[in-house]
Amino acid sequence: MASLKDLRNRIASVKATQKITKAMQMVAAAKLRRAQEAAEAARPYSERMGAVLANITQAIGGGGDAPALMTGTGRDDVHLLIVCTAERGLCGGFNSQIARLARDHIRKLLADGKQVKIICVGKKGFDILRRDYGSLILERVDLREVKTLGFANADAIARKVINLFNQNGFDVCTLFYSQFKSVISQIPTAQQVIPAAQAPAAAETSNGATAVYEYEPEPGEILSDLIPRNIAVQIFRALLENAAGEMGAKMSAMDNATRNAGDMINRLSITYNRQRQAQITKELIEIISGAEAL
Repeated sequence: MASLKDLRNRIASVKATQKITKAMQMVAAAKLRRAQEAAEAARPYSERMGAVLANITQAIGGGGDAPALMTGTGRDDVHLLIVCTAERGLCGGFNSQIARLARDHIRKLLADGKQVKIICVGKKGFDILRRDYGSLILERVDLREVKTLGFANADAIARKVINLFNQNGFDVCTLFYSQFKSVISQIPTAQQVIPAAQAPAAAETSNGATAVYEYEPEPGEILSDLIPRNIAVQIFRALLENAAGEMGAKMSAMDNATRNAGDMINRLSITYNRQRQAQITKELIEIISGAEAL
C-alpha cells in the first residue's frame, strides 16, 4: 500500500497534468474557430473550381486538346499517394484514422500488382506509415514551422507532384486527408486529383435550359492553367480541413483527459483520506492503550 506521502505526490502530479490538459483544451478551442472558418471558406471555391473544370471538359468533349493532367497517361500502373496528417499528436485517433485509410488503400494496390509511391505531409502520418512502407515514401513535407497555412504551402506541394508527373513518375495521384464535420466528427477522405475528376456538371439558366459558353482563349489553353491550379486548390483545402479537424480532435481529447484527471484526483483523495483516517485512529488506540496500561 502506498504511503501518505506517495499519495500526496501523486495527487499533486495529476493536478499539474490536469492544468496542462485544460490549458491545451482552451488553446485548441481558440484555434478551432479560425481553422473552421478557413476550411468552410475554402469549400465553395474548391467546389466551384470543380464545376468550372467540368463545364470546360464538356466543351472539349474529351478531345486531344485536353492536357495530360486531366486525361491521365492511359495507364494505371504507378500510384502516388499524398497523405496529409498533423505535425503533432495529442489529438486522439485523428492521425491514425487517416493513416489507416491510406494503409488499406496501399494494401489493395499492392495486392493488385500496382506500384505505390507516397508523399507524407505531416510528421505523424510519416511516423505511422514508415513502419510498414518506409521504402515507398518518396518525401516528407515538414510544416512544423508554418504558423498559418497559406496557399503558397499547398502550391509548393502541387508543383512537386506535377513535376513528378511530367517526369512519368506516376499515373494516378490520390489525396488523403480528414474532412471536418464537427468537433467530434472528422471523416477520413480519399480524393483522386490526377487524372482530374470529371464531375458531370452543366450550368443551367433560370428557365432550366443548359447554358452555352464560348471560351477565349481555347478550352485546352484554359485547362492547361486551371488544372495545375485546381490541384493546388484541392491540396490547400485538404490542409485547411486537416487543421480544423486536428483542433477539433485535440479539443475533445484534452477535454476527456481533463475529466479523467479529475476522476483520478477524486479517487486518490478518497484513498488518501481513508488511509489518513485509519492512521489517526491507530495512533489514538495506541495512546489510549498506553494510558490504560499506566
